[in-house]
Amino acid sequence: MERKVGTISRGIRCPIIRQGDDLSKIVVESVLDAAKAEGFELRDRDVISITESIVARAQGNYASIEAIAKDVRQKLGGETIGVIFPILSRNRFAICLKGIAMGAKKIVLMLSYPSDEVGNELVSLDALDEAGVNPYSDILTLERYRELFGENKHPFTGVDYVEYYSQLIKDAGAEVEIIFANQPKTILNYADCIVNCDIHTRARTKRILLANGAKVVCGLDDILNESIDGNGYNKLYGLLGSNKSTEDTIKLFPRECHGLVEDIQKQILAATGKYVEVMVYGDGAFKDPQGKIWELADPVVSPAYTQGLEGTPNELKLKYLADNDFKNLSGEALKEAISNSIKQKNDNLVGNMASQGTTPRRLTDLIGSLCDLTSGSGDKGTPVVLVQGYFDNFTS
Repeated sequence: MERKVGTISRGIRCPIIRQGDDLSKIVVESVLDAAKAEGFELRDRDVISITESIVARAQGNYASIEAIAKDVRQKLGGETIGVIFPILSRNRFAICLKGIAMGAKKIVLMLSYPSDEVGNELVSLDALDEAGVNPYSDILTLERYRELFGENKHPFTGVDYVEYYSQLIKDAGAEVEIIFANQPKTILNYADCIVNCDIHTRARTKRILLANGAKVVCGLDDILNESIDGNGYNKLYGLLGSNKSTEDTIKLFPRECHGLVEDIQKQILAATGKYVEVMVYGDGAFKDPQGKIWELADPVVSPAYTQGLEGTPNELKLKYLADNDFKNLSGEALKEAISNSIKQKNDNLVGNMASQGTTPRRLTDLIGSLCDLTSGSGDKGTPVVLVQGYFDNFTS
Protein backbone atom coordinates (compact mmCIF):
# COMPACT_ATOMS: atom_id res chain seq x y z
CA MET A 1 0.00 0.00 0.00
CA GLU A 2 1.17 3.52 -0.78
CA ARG A 3 2.40 5.36 2.30
CA LYS A 4 0.17 8.26 3.31
CA VAL A 5 2.37 9.86 5.99
CA GLY A 6 5.63 11.75 5.52
CA THR A 7 7.99 12.95 8.25
CA ILE A 8 7.12 12.04 11.85
CA SER A 9 8.91 13.48 14.88
CA ARG A 10 8.43 11.63 18.18
CA GLY A 11 9.66 12.69 21.59
CA ILE A 12 11.03 9.65 23.43
CA ARG A 13 10.68 9.45 27.21
CA CYS A 14 13.88 8.54 29.05
CA PRO A 15 15.00 8.12 32.66
CA ILE A 16 16.63 11.12 34.33
CA ILE A 17 20.28 11.00 33.31
CA ARG A 18 23.04 11.26 35.89
CA GLN A 19 26.82 11.48 35.63
CA GLY A 20 28.39 8.17 34.68
CA ASP A 21 25.23 6.64 33.21
CA ASP A 22 25.62 4.39 30.16
CA LEU A 23 23.92 6.81 27.82
CA SER A 24 24.19 4.62 24.70
CA LYS A 25 22.38 1.79 26.44
CA ILE A 26 19.71 4.09 27.89
CA VAL A 27 18.98 5.75 24.53
CA VAL A 28 18.76 2.45 22.65
CA GLU A 29 16.52 0.84 25.28
CA SER A 30 14.29 3.93 25.46
CA VAL A 31 13.77 3.99 21.68
CA LEU A 32 13.09 0.26 21.46
CA ASP A 33 10.71 0.39 24.46
CA ALA A 34 8.83 3.30 22.88
CA ALA A 35 8.50 1.42 19.58
CA LYS A 36 7.07 -1.61 21.37
CA ALA A 37 4.71 0.45 23.54
CA GLU A 38 3.41 2.65 20.72
CA GLY A 39 3.33 0.01 17.99
CA PHE A 40 5.76 1.48 15.45
CA GLU A 41 8.85 -0.02 13.83
CA LEU A 42 12.24 1.46 13.13
CA ARG A 43 13.25 1.92 9.50
CA ASP A 44 16.51 2.45 7.67
CA ARG A 45 17.56 6.12 7.77
CA ASP A 46 15.42 6.99 10.77
CA VAL A 47 17.21 9.62 12.86
CA ILE A 48 17.73 9.26 16.60
CA SER A 49 18.59 12.62 18.12
CA ILE A 50 19.88 13.20 21.65
CA THR A 51 19.81 16.60 23.32
CA GLU A 52 23.25 17.90 24.24
CA SER A 53 22.14 18.44 27.82
CA ILE A 54 21.94 14.76 28.74
CA VAL A 55 25.20 14.03 26.93
CA ALA A 56 27.01 16.63 29.04
CA ARG A 57 25.28 15.36 32.17
CA ALA A 58 26.34 11.78 31.52
CA GLN A 59 29.88 13.03 30.91
CA GLY A 60 29.81 15.04 34.15
CA ASN A 61 30.91 18.10 32.21
CA TYR A 62 30.34 20.66 34.97
CA ALA A 63 32.51 23.47 36.30
CA SER A 64 32.44 25.94 39.17
CA ILE A 65 32.45 29.70 38.90
CA GLU A 66 35.70 29.59 40.90
CA ALA A 67 37.25 27.64 38.02
CA ILE A 68 36.07 30.30 35.58
CA ALA A 69 37.54 33.03 37.79
CA LYS A 70 40.89 31.24 38.07
CA ASP A 71 41.14 30.74 34.31
CA VAL A 72 40.22 34.39 33.67
CA ARG A 73 42.87 35.62 36.13
CA GLN A 74 45.52 33.40 34.57
CA LYS A 75 44.71 34.41 30.99
CA LEU A 76 43.73 38.09 31.37
CA GLY A 77 45.67 39.29 34.41
CA GLY A 78 42.89 39.90 36.92
CA GLU A 79 42.83 43.71 36.68
CA THR A 80 40.50 45.71 34.39
CA ILE A 81 38.80 43.45 31.86
CA GLY A 82 36.56 44.50 29.00
CA VAL A 83 33.62 42.15 28.52
CA ILE A 84 31.90 42.75 25.20
CA PHE A 85 28.85 41.56 23.26
CA PRO A 86 27.30 39.14 25.78
CA ILE A 87 23.82 37.79 25.21
CA LEU A 88 21.14 38.78 27.71
CA SER A 89 20.35 35.55 29.50
CA ARG A 90 20.03 34.45 33.12
CA ASN A 91 20.54 30.84 32.06
CA ARG A 92 23.19 31.21 29.38
CA PHE A 93 25.44 34.07 30.41
CA ALA A 94 24.78 35.41 33.90
CA ILE A 95 26.61 32.56 35.61
CA CYS A 96 29.58 33.01 33.23
CA LEU A 97 29.66 36.75 33.95
CA LYS A 98 29.70 36.04 37.67
CA GLY A 99 32.80 33.87 37.27
CA ILE A 100 34.50 36.38 34.97
CA ALA A 101 33.83 39.22 37.42
CA MET A 102 35.29 37.16 40.28
CA GLY A 103 38.52 37.03 38.26
CA ALA A 104 38.84 40.80 37.81
CA LYS A 105 39.10 44.02 39.82
CA LYS A 106 36.97 45.95 37.33
CA ILE A 107 34.66 44.97 34.49
CA VAL A 108 33.91 47.33 31.63
CA LEU A 109 30.77 45.77 30.18
CA MET A 110 30.04 46.73 26.58
CA LEU A 111 26.56 45.79 25.45
CA SER A 112 25.48 45.74 21.83
CA TYR A 113 22.29 47.64 21.09
CA PRO A 114 19.41 47.81 20.22
CA SER A 115 19.59 44.04 20.84
CA ASP A 116 22.07 41.33 21.59
CA GLU A 117 23.39 38.81 19.09
CA VAL A 118 20.41 36.48 19.39
CA GLY A 119 17.75 39.20 19.32
CA ASN A 120 17.06 40.04 22.99
CA GLU A 121 16.12 43.70 22.87
CA LEU A 122 17.56 46.44 25.09
CA VAL A 123 15.68 49.20 23.28
CA SER A 124 13.43 49.24 20.23
CA LEU A 125 14.45 50.50 16.82
CA ASP A 126 11.56 52.94 16.98
CA ALA A 127 12.95 54.38 20.22
CA LEU A 128 16.37 54.76 18.59
CA ASP A 129 14.81 56.60 15.66
CA GLU A 130 12.91 58.91 17.96
CA ALA A 131 16.05 59.70 19.97
CA GLY A 132 18.13 60.25 16.83
CA VAL A 133 20.66 57.61 17.88
CA ASN A 134 22.76 55.77 15.30
CA PRO A 135 23.68 52.36 16.73
CA TYR A 136 26.39 51.85 14.10
CA SER A 137 28.42 54.81 15.31
CA ASP A 138 27.10 56.22 18.59
CA ILE A 139 28.62 55.20 21.93
CA LEU A 140 26.32 55.58 24.93
CA THR A 141 27.30 55.73 28.57
CA LEU A 142 24.99 54.17 31.12
CA GLU A 143 23.83 57.64 32.14
CA ARG A 144 23.03 58.62 28.56
CA TYR A 145 21.24 55.32 27.95
CA ARG A 146 19.04 55.85 31.01
CA GLU A 147 18.39 59.47 30.07
CA LEU A 148 17.23 58.51 26.60
CA PHE A 149 15.51 55.20 27.22
CA GLY A 150 14.95 54.75 30.94
CA GLU A 151 14.40 51.24 32.31
CA ASN A 152 13.79 48.50 29.74
CA LYS A 153 12.61 45.15 31.02
CA HIS A 154 12.78 42.06 28.84
CA PRO A 155 9.26 41.31 27.54
CA PHE A 156 9.49 37.60 28.38
CA THR A 157 11.54 37.52 31.60
CA GLY A 158 10.67 40.93 33.08
CA VAL A 159 14.37 41.51 33.81
CA ASP A 160 16.21 44.79 33.29
CA TYR A 161 19.43 43.15 32.14
CA VAL A 162 21.48 46.34 32.39
CA GLU A 163 20.76 46.59 36.12
CA TYR A 164 20.89 42.81 36.60
CA TYR A 165 24.35 42.42 35.06
CA SER A 166 25.64 45.52 36.85
CA GLN A 167 24.56 44.24 40.25
CA LEU A 168 25.87 40.76 39.51
CA ILE A 169 29.34 42.16 38.80
CA LYS A 170 29.29 44.22 41.99
CA ASP A 171 28.17 41.23 44.05
CA ALA A 172 31.11 39.27 42.62
CA GLY A 173 33.46 41.89 44.11
CA ALA A 174 34.40 43.90 41.03
CA GLU A 175 33.86 47.50 39.99
CA VAL A 176 31.64 47.97 36.98
CA GLU A 177 31.32 50.45 34.12
CA ILE A 178 28.74 49.93 31.38
CA ILE A 179 28.77 51.32 27.86
CA PHE A 180 26.68 50.63 24.77
CA ALA A 181 28.41 50.26 21.40
CA ASN A 182 28.56 48.02 18.36
CA GLN A 183 32.11 48.53 17.08
CA PRO A 184 34.45 46.01 18.74
CA LYS A 185 37.43 48.35 18.91
CA THR A 186 35.46 50.83 21.05
CA ILE A 187 36.28 48.74 24.13
CA LEU A 188 40.00 49.47 23.63
CA ASN A 189 39.40 53.01 24.92
CA TYR A 190 38.59 51.42 28.28
CA ALA A 191 40.62 48.20 28.54
CA ASP A 192 43.23 46.20 26.63
CA CYS A 193 42.44 42.78 28.10
CA ILE A 194 39.18 41.66 26.55
CA VAL A 195 36.70 38.81 26.79
CA ASN A 196 34.56 38.82 23.65
CA CYS A 197 31.37 36.95 24.39
CA ASP A 198 29.75 36.87 20.96
CA ILE A 199 28.99 33.43 19.61
CA HIS A 200 28.76 33.31 15.83
CA THR A 201 30.82 36.44 15.07
CA ARG A 202 33.59 35.69 17.58
CA ALA A 203 36.39 35.10 15.06
CA ARG A 204 35.83 38.48 13.40
CA THR A 205 35.66 40.28 16.75
CA LYS A 206 38.94 38.73 17.91
CA ARG A 207 40.62 39.68 14.64
CA ILE A 208 39.50 43.31 14.88
CA LEU A 209 40.57 43.67 18.51
CA LEU A 210 44.00 42.17 17.97
CA ALA A 211 44.55 44.27 14.85
CA ASN A 212 43.77 47.43 16.83
CA GLY A 213 46.14 46.92 19.73
CA ALA A 214 44.44 44.68 22.27
CA LYS A 215 46.93 43.12 24.69
CA VAL A 216 44.95 39.91 25.31
CA VAL A 217 41.72 38.72 23.70
CA CYS A 218 39.86 35.64 24.90
CA GLY A 219 36.57 34.50 23.49
CA LEU A 220 34.24 32.47 25.66
CA ASP A 221 35.62 29.52 23.70
CA ASP A 222 39.06 30.23 25.19
CA ILE A 223 37.88 30.01 28.81
CA LEU A 224 37.65 26.52 30.33
CA ASN A 225 38.96 25.01 27.12
CA GLU A 226 41.02 22.80 29.41
CA SER A 227 40.36 21.51 32.90
CA ILE A 228 41.02 23.78 35.86
CA ASP A 229 41.55 21.86 39.11
CA GLY A 230 39.65 18.85 37.77
CA ASN A 231 36.61 20.81 36.61
CA GLY A 232 34.81 20.12 33.35
CA TYR A 233 35.94 21.76 30.13
CA ASN A 234 35.36 21.85 26.40
CA LYS A 235 38.43 21.89 24.20
CA LEU A 236 36.61 23.33 21.17
CA TYR A 237 34.03 25.64 22.71
CA GLY A 238 35.06 26.50 26.27
CA LEU A 239 32.15 28.34 27.90
CA LEU A 240 30.17 28.57 24.67
CA GLY A 241 26.98 26.53 24.85
CA SER A 242 27.06 26.37 28.66
CA ASN A 243 24.00 26.60 30.89
CA LYS A 244 23.46 27.45 34.53
CA SER A 245 23.31 24.35 36.72
CA THR A 246 23.28 25.80 40.24
CA GLU A 247 24.04 29.25 41.64
CA ASP A 248 27.75 28.50 41.48
CA THR A 249 28.16 25.82 38.79
CA ILE A 250 27.63 25.57 35.07
CA LYS A 251 27.00 22.66 32.73
CA LEU A 252 29.27 22.93 29.72
CA PHE A 253 28.56 21.92 26.13
CA PRO A 254 29.34 18.21 25.75
CA ARG A 255 32.88 17.15 24.99
CA GLU A 256 33.82 14.87 22.09
CA CYS A 257 30.80 12.62 21.49
CA HIS A 258 31.27 11.10 18.02
CA GLY A 259 31.88 7.74 19.68
CA LEU A 260 28.47 7.99 21.34
CA VAL A 261 26.49 8.47 18.12
CA GLU A 262 28.40 5.70 16.35
CA ASP A 263 27.87 3.32 19.27
CA ILE A 264 24.12 3.95 19.29
CA GLN A 265 24.01 3.38 15.53
CA LYS A 266 25.81 0.03 15.94
CA GLN A 267 23.58 -1.09 18.82
CA ILE A 268 20.39 -0.32 16.90
CA LEU A 269 21.71 -2.19 13.86
CA ALA A 270 22.51 -5.21 16.03
CA ALA A 271 19.09 -5.13 17.74
CA THR A 272 16.86 -4.43 14.73
CA GLY A 273 18.85 -4.86 11.52
CA LYS A 274 18.05 -1.22 10.68
CA TYR A 275 20.72 1.31 9.78
CA VAL A 276 19.70 4.53 11.49
CA GLU A 277 21.41 7.90 11.69
CA VAL A 278 22.23 9.43 15.09
CA MET A 279 23.01 12.98 16.17
CA VAL A 280 23.47 15.12 19.26
CA TYR A 281 21.59 18.43 19.05
CA GLY A 282 21.49 21.71 20.94
CA ASP A 283 19.59 24.89 20.15
CA GLY A 284 17.68 24.89 16.90
CA ALA A 285 18.40 27.56 14.29
CA PHE A 286 15.14 29.46 14.13
CA LYS A 287 13.78 32.88 15.03
CA ASP A 288 10.72 33.75 17.09
CA PRO A 289 8.68 36.26 15.05
CA GLN A 290 6.99 37.77 18.12
CA GLY A 291 9.94 38.23 20.46
CA LYS A 292 12.45 38.54 17.58
CA ILE A 293 14.77 36.15 19.39
CA TRP A 294 16.99 33.88 17.33
CA GLU A 295 17.17 30.62 19.25
CA LEU A 296 20.71 29.54 18.39
CA ALA A 297 22.76 30.40 21.50
CA ASP A 298 24.89 27.26 21.13
CA PRO A 299 28.03 27.45 18.97
CA VAL A 300 26.59 24.79 16.64
CA VAL A 301 23.27 22.98 16.32
CA SER A 302 24.93 19.56 16.30
CA PRO A 303 28.35 18.82 17.81
CA ALA A 304 28.31 15.17 16.66
CA TYR A 305 26.46 13.10 14.08
CA THR A 306 26.84 9.98 11.96
CA GLN A 307 28.19 10.23 8.43
CA GLY A 308 24.81 9.92 6.71
CA LEU A 309 23.75 13.30 8.08
CA GLU A 310 26.53 15.18 6.31
CA GLY A 311 25.44 17.63 3.61
CA THR A 312 22.32 19.53 2.58
CA PRO A 313 18.97 18.48 1.07
CA ASN A 314 18.82 17.85 -2.66
CA GLU A 315 15.16 18.37 -3.43
CA LEU A 316 12.89 19.51 -6.22
CA LYS A 317 10.10 21.99 -5.53
CA LEU A 318 6.84 20.17 -6.24
CA LYS A 319 4.79 23.31 -6.73
CA TYR A 320 7.34 24.64 -9.24
CA LEU A 321 7.04 21.45 -11.29
CA ALA A 322 3.24 21.53 -11.06
CA ASP A 323 2.99 25.20 -12.06
CA ASN A 324 5.65 25.19 -14.77
CA ASP A 325 6.96 21.95 -16.26
CA PHE A 326 3.65 20.09 -15.97
CA LYS A 327 1.11 22.90 -15.86
CA ASN A 328 -1.07 21.18 -18.47
CA LEU A 329 -1.31 17.91 -16.57
CA SER A 330 -3.56 16.83 -13.70
CA GLY A 331 -4.57 13.76 -11.73
CA GLU A 332 -2.61 10.55 -12.26
CA ALA A 333 -0.73 11.98 -15.24
CA LEU A 334 0.59 14.84 -13.09
CA LYS A 335 1.48 12.49 -10.27
CA GLU A 336 3.39 10.19 -12.60
CA ALA A 337 5.27 13.04 -14.28
CA ILE A 338 6.39 14.53 -10.96
CA SER A 339 7.34 11.11 -9.61
CA ASN A 340 9.51 10.47 -12.68
CA SER A 341 11.21 13.86 -12.26
CA ILE A 342 12.09 13.02 -8.67
CA LYS A 343 13.42 9.59 -9.58
CA GLN A 344 15.57 11.05 -12.36
CA LYS A 345 16.83 14.16 -10.55
CA ASN A 346 20.54 14.94 -10.54
CA ASP A 347 22.65 14.36 -7.46
CA ASN A 348 23.38 18.09 -7.31
CA LEU A 349 20.50 20.49 -8.04
CA VAL A 350 22.36 23.71 -7.20
CA GLY A 351 21.29 26.34 -9.75
CA ASN A 352 18.38 24.29 -11.06
CA MET A 353 15.23 26.45 -11.18
CA ALA A 354 13.12 23.47 -10.15
CA SER A 355 14.87 23.46 -6.77
CA GLN A 356 14.39 27.18 -6.01
CA GLY A 357 12.72 27.81 -2.68
CA THR A 358 14.00 24.61 -1.12
CA THR A 359 16.06 25.21 2.01
CA PRO A 360 19.83 25.13 1.35
CA ARG A 361 20.71 24.42 4.99
CA ARG A 362 22.73 21.64 6.51
CA LEU A 363 20.77 18.51 7.31
CA THR A 364 21.92 18.61 10.92
CA ASP A 365 20.68 22.19 11.30
CA LEU A 366 17.29 21.36 9.84
CA ILE A 367 16.78 18.13 11.77
CA GLY A 368 18.26 19.61 14.94
CA SER A 369 15.80 22.50 14.77
CA LEU A 370 12.91 20.07 14.34
CA CYS A 371 14.13 18.07 17.33
CA ASP A 372 14.60 21.15 19.52
CA LEU A 373 11.01 22.19 18.84
CA THR A 374 9.83 18.65 19.53
CA SER A 375 11.67 18.13 22.81
CA GLY A 376 11.21 21.66 24.16
CA SER A 377 13.26 22.96 27.07
CA GLY A 378 10.86 22.39 29.96
CA ASP A 379 9.19 19.41 31.56
CA LYS A 380 8.25 17.20 28.61
CA GLY A 381 10.81 14.59 29.64
CA THR A 382 11.71 13.68 26.06
CA PRO A 383 15.45 14.37 25.65
CA VAL A 384 15.60 11.90 22.77
CA VAL A 385 13.70 12.49 19.53
CA LEU A 386 13.05 9.91 16.83
CA VAL A 387 12.53 11.38 13.36
CA GLN A 388 11.08 9.02 10.76
CA GLY A 389 10.54 9.60 7.07
CA TYR A 390 12.75 12.67 6.84
CA PHE A 391 14.55 11.32 3.77
CA ASP A 392 11.36 10.16 2.06
CA ASN A 393 9.96 12.01 -0.92
CA PHE A 394 6.78 12.02 -3.02
CA THR A 395 7.71 8.69 -4.57
CA SER A 396 8.19 6.79 -1.27
